[in-house]
Amino acid sequence: MTTPINAWCAHLGIDVPRVEAVMAHPDANYYTLLMVALLERGAPMTLPDVAVRLAVAGFGAPLDILSSLGRCRPARAPIYREGGQYSVDPYDADLDLWVFRLGLRPPKFSPVPLVTPPLPAVPGPEVALTVAELDRAWQDAHLTSWSMQRIVLAVLDANAGPMSPREVVAFVDARCRRHPVRDHGRAFVRRGSSVLVQADGRWAIAAGADLAGMRAAVRARYVAAQRWARSDPSALEARREEVERERTAHAHALAKLRRAVIYAVGGARPTAVAMVDIDAHTVTTFTGHELGVVPGRLEAFDVIAAIDVRALLRALGFDPGARQLAELGPPQKTITVNKRGRTIQITTEMLITSSCGIPRPLGPPPKRSTPVQHLETAAKSLFALYQYGRLHGAVHLRSGKFEAQLSVPWVHRDEVTFGHLIRAAAEARVPLDVVLGAAPEWEHPWSRGELVFVESDPEHTWRYWLVDADGAPVDRCEVQLARLFVVHDA
Repeated sequence: MTTPINAWCAHLGIDVPRVEAVMAHPDANYYTLLMVALLERGAPMTLPDVAVRLAVAGFGAPLDILSSLGRCRPARAPIYREGGQYSVDPYDADLDLWVFRLGLRPPKFSPVPLVTPPLPAVPGPEVALTVAELDRAWQDAHLTSWSMQRIVLAVLDANAGPMSPREVVAFVDARCRRHPVRDHGRAFVRRGSSVLVQADGRWAIAAGADLAGMRAAVRARYVAAQRWARSDPSALEARREEVERERTAHAHALAKLRRAVIYAVGGARPTAVAMVDIDAHTVTTFTGHELGVVPGRLEAFDVIAAIDVRALLRALGFDPGARQLAELGPPQKTITVNKRGRTIQITTEMLITSSCGIPRPLGPPPKRSTPVQHLETAAKSLFALYQYGRLHGAVHLRSGKFEAQLSVPWVHRDEVTFGHLIRAAAEARVPLDVVLGAAPEWEHPWSRGELVFVESDPEHTWRYWLVDADGAPVDRCEVQLARLFVVHDA
């Protein structure tokens, strides 16, 4: 039987990946090996099953592998867990990037012609990095997928000696747009860390640290950056246009998908369900014997979003097949909020309140509210969170003075998000029509619409910010709805 994973591999035109094919890859780690093992199987697996498979491939002893798999945060996207079974979400945009990075599929486009002489040979992994290599490899880079340890090791290696945390952060800030490095060493105060925290607080490379993988990763970016600089400008522009056409076409296809948000009460045996049809902008509730028609109603949708969506659909007796599922539970369970290591538990209710300004969205019903009214209100709150995530590509978290944006896996990078709208408004020199503050009213979503204007830094044209009609700054996180302002002819 063809599984969604098999169909996904066939769509990309690649053979079923094999674990042995990535064993020696610089980006291979326990998480990526778990991912490849799941792709190879094309079906859910338990961690012990994966450990046995990796042991057969020669990666080590099964018990040691199992212990490492348990510590690698195995249930983060694009991998998800149902009970003890782990699977890969074929609709997660990052999965395609992982497969490409691991060398399991060829590039989607042919190389752009070069117009300058070839570069000198790249040094081997036994040669230390140089600051010049980091200057080129990290220029305006987004290193959010790199670990803090890898980045710090690269900085220390290139500077040939210990550095204070502030010096390391300043070094990375001067070259990268975004990165995970912070000026504290909690991440390195652990057994086996490759970064040593010295008595004076400076960071240094631990004796015996393996730097080969880090150096190879940096130099791979360096080679790519150099190739980009040596490419034919006209060919680069043609390639950008080609990529943009494909992205736009995919975005249009994604926009046509029919979507639903469902919310249920009753746990493993739902007693009532509310269904939000996003395209029709309607809410329908099902109780008692009406629950039997829910699977049939769900057949009409291409994307289904809910909290613990897979377990809920299983409880409703609905097989999603190849449909896209959007998990509206928290993208991560906890987050560290200060340098002392205090963490908070993240809940869906907290994200709805922080993102959409809805107090107690999924709490007990008010005294004057009927069960059906409360169910519909909760479903609308969940819908507001889903729409906020689709607009921003992330949800907002606020706890006291702490604020953060958490990326959500249900938005494909090709979809039109607020960032795309801001750039389009800046290029067209038109304002944006937005709804700020709390979630829009259900009956009249644009009733609180107002105009905001996009401004940019002339020296860094990729830096944008928003102001209102009076010139006061507007917090992007407060935007609930957004569209380009269009002036219609009289």
